[in-house]
Amino acid sequence: MKLKTGFFISLHLKKFILFMRLITYNVNGIRAAFTKDFLGWLKTADPDIISIQESKAGNDQIDIESLEKLGYHSYWHSAVRKGYSGVGIASKIKPNHVEYGCGIESYDNEGRIIRADFDGFSAISVYVPSASNIERLDFKMQFCHDFLEYIKNLKRKFPT
Repeated sequence: MKLKTGFFISLHLKKFILFMRLITYNVNGIRAAFTKDFLGWLKTADPDIISIQESKAGNDQIDIESLEKLGYHSYWHSAVRKGYSGVGIASKIKPNHVEYGCGIESYDNEGRIIRADFDGFSAISVYVPSASNIERLDFKMQFCHDFLEYIKNLKRKFPT
């Protein structure tokens, strides 16, 4: 499996520093990824939190039990349209709160955003719309504008 992006983050919480490994991965279909040893890769990569895009599956189609066996709490926001987009977050730390969507129906129906809130930080999995055809370009640009406003509102709600 090809890792798309990975990074480390240090969080300054109260009087100590916590180092975490965060990975974001566009799986282009979580069910297909499971057949290509996604779990073996996940065990080896061993992130504290993994953000998944383009799951293309409903919650009932995702092998949540196998993720739990590896020590992950997983949360999924699927599109209304079957086999389309969808995002997820799997974390070794149980979040305090999970927010499914951003409150804008056109994006939430496509399963574009999921957020997990922890002590002192939030992790967000975002699947930005493609503009591979010109008809979706305006939708993508509006999404980017609206997502920026969503982040600005979060910063006001949860200042650091």
